Amino acid sequence: ARAVVALDEGFVQVTAASWAQTSGGLPGLVQGLRGEPFFLLPGKDGGALRNYALKAECTHLGCIAPWDQSTKRFVCPCHGSQYDEEGRVLRGPAPTALALAHVSLIAGDKVQLSAWTETDFRDDSAPWWK
Repeated sequence: ARAVVALDEGFVQVTAASWAQTSGGLPGLVQGLRGEPFFLLPGKDGGALRNYALKAECTHLGCIAPWDQSTKRFVCPCHGSQYDEEGRVLRGPAPTALALAHVSLIAGDKVQLSAWTETDFRDDSAPWWK
């Protein structure tokens, strides 16, 4: 997939500053690679953004798995799969972790998503979503 600038719900290009203002320090949904939904993640230790995003679709049947702040997990409303803040499966029936995409900042502080083709840092496996 070709690298793209993330778009918000109004199809406006997302900047790190605009995302930081609207996200409230929580994972936020954007349109990313191939027009698909991805979560941008708040940075750790005061950073604005993490350098990766998570595809928002549950790996069981493709429902959107929103962030549940009370449990600090991504929870699929369809069949109950749960993922930790890095997208690892905590509870099935989801068979695999949420897909990854790289996040970088380009001209004008725009948030760019690009394909993750390297080893999955969460379990040192080849990316299943390639």
